Amino acid sequence: MEYATPVTTAFEAQRATIEQSQRAFEQTLEFQKNMNEAMLDSLDTQESAQRRGVELSQTAIHSYLDAVESTVPGMGATIEEVRAAVDEQYEFLLENHAETFETIAAEYEEGLSAYDEMTDDYVGALDEQVEMLVEAHEELESQSVEVAQQWGDQIEELQDQVEEVQEQVREVQEQAADAVEIDVEE
Repeated sequence: MEYATPVTTAFEAQRATIEQSQRAFEQTLEFQKNMNEAMLDSLDTQESAQRRGVELSQTAIHSYLDAVESTVPGMGATIEEVRAAVDEQYEFLLENHAETFETIAAEYEEGLSAYDEMTDDYVGALDEQVEMLVEAHEELESQSVEVAQQWGDQIEELQDQVEEVQEQVREVQEQAADAVEIDVEE
């Protein structure tokens, strides 16, 4: 009889679970890394959309100033001063806007690099720990299989001994029955 098969099957299932959990964890980290990179990539789109909004606002003010200039005679010089002041403020706003997004992107990218480095170190350490766990698990399996096999061998020996004793009992019973028959016949 093979007593070690259930033990081996259980250990293989446990190891498969450990390895699947490790892969799932690594895939989760990879997903997070991809999400972080997507967020970083989306900063350009956000900056562009906001810049277009600011520029559209500037165009709207220019249109308003054009309308005032065309409807109020003699306001040309004043309107040009206002237009210059508006343009100066929007230029300042757009420069600050660009610098802000550059800073945000640089900080976020730096944070992602640190995060990636930390998770790479963590995954490396985890890989080592899982490898050690699997090795210890395999050693435990080997010992358990050996114990199960020894136990199975002992059970088989015991069964053989029980069968021998039962055979001896049958032989003694037969001999006793034969002896009783001879006594009865005489």
